[in-house]
Amino acid sequence: MKTLRVKVKPQSRVSALTEAGDGTWLARVKAPPVDGKANAELTELVAERFGVRKAQVSIKSGAGARLKLVQISA
Repeated sequence: MKTLRVKVKPQSRVSALTEAGDGTWLARVKAPPVDGKANAELTELVAERFGVRKAQVSIKSGAGARLKLVQISA
């Protein structure tokens, strides 16, 4: 199991997931932070980046905040 600390920026022009120098990740998502749309897009981005299924990615904490802990199960 791998845990990532991710800072999310909703309503960006492009969707991207990049690693910062301090070990955290920055996720830019197109979706607005309404009804879990940004969280859903975040799980898709993480799954695509790490080559896993969306079902293997879960948000462990911070579902309503910009800073989240995302867990990838093997």
